[in-house]
Amino acid sequence: MSAGLPHPLTYSVIIDEKLGLGLPPHVYYMWLAMIILFTCAMMLRGRLQLVPGGLQNVFETIIGGLEDFTVTNIGEEGRKVFPFLCAMFIFILVMNYIGLIPGCDAATANVNTNAAMALCVFIYYNFIGIKKWGFGYIKHFMGPMAALAPLMLVLETVSHIARPLSLTLRLFGNIRGEEIVLVLLFVLAPVLGTLPMYFLFILGKTIQAFIFFMLTMIYLKGSLEHAH
Repeated sequence: MSAGLPHPLTYSVIIDEKLGLGLPPHVYYMWLAMIILFTCAMMLRGRLQLVPGGLQNVFETIIGGLEDFTVTNIGEEGRKVFPFLCAMFIFILVMNYIGLIPGCDAATANVNTNAAMALCVFIYYNFIGIKKWGFGYIKHFMGPMAALAPLMLVLETVSHIARPLSLTLRLFGNIRGEEIVLVLLFVLAPVLGTLPMYFLFILGKTIQAFIFFMLTMIYLKGSLEHAH
């Protein structure tokens, strides 16, 4: 299923024609995001310093701020799930920013990318809940009153199943909308129309990555809390 924003010509199309793999564009841009992150990780691994500077300072600021935010909202148990949350945020952020490069498209402007990440979130927070509470995790679906348990079980199950769909469509709709506006502005006014808007798009793409992070954190918090 293809749901990416079509461009007249993108780097992914040229690369795919050369390699002959027949892969959709969003796969190449997702790989590009992974390559960027792995490269940054390898660069930082051999240059860690007690007094951070440059790229290390940027990553420490982002990671430290997100960790404090997570622990404040979840508690000390948030440190156990923070690596997953942080990796998801940074990965989405980089994929979003790639869409700002002329000739590229954001992998998150394709519903398939977002659906895969949303399913990972769904599986992970339920796994964490089952790991901590065992069979008692089912109490999270049964509500506070025993008399309403059968009804709440159905409603909560539907609500949880809808979460991946909500995560997928929210990120997809916002990022693809921004990509469409960016393309239209570039067609109408290649320089004057797009350059000032880049700052707004950078802010918007950052906010969308943070919203995905925050919703995932809320789901994890619910799975870690005691059922009432």
